[in-house]
Amino acid sequence: MIGLSCAAGTVLALCGQVRGTLERKGLPRRELAGGRVRIEPRYNHGSGFGLFPLKARQMALPSLAALLALAGISGGRGLETGLILGGGLSNLWERLRYGRVLDYLRFPRAPGALKKYTYNLADLAILLGAVLMALRPRRR
Repeated sequence: MIGLSCAAGTVLALCGQVRGTLERKGLPRRELAGGRVRIEPRYNHGSGFGLFPLKARQMALPSLAALLALAGISGGRGLETGLILGGGLSNLWERLRYGRVLDYLRFPRAPGALKKYTYNLADLAILLGAVLMALRPRRR
């Protein structure tokens, strides 16, 4: 429970800090790592990857339901669950507070369709948590 709380709280705080910094600086664009990563701020007014035809605030209830289901399935423990919950809560907070999510990371050299999407730190925390969860040994 401590790992989950620490991870979720850290992700929430970092995501808020990055969003605030980018908005204070006027949403700057720049390239990093020799062009492998681009800071390219964009507002997402709908769902992730445009999968659902819902507006950001309409996504709040399904997002909250998914996060609560995840917490129940995982038993409310673990770093990986904390990363997923922290990232999910960060995106949920932005949807509720601003009616949109600020995405700002692009990977133009990523394979396939991954290069055309823009992500944020919360999305990366969710991805890392999901990978760690998938790699976790199964209990009997």
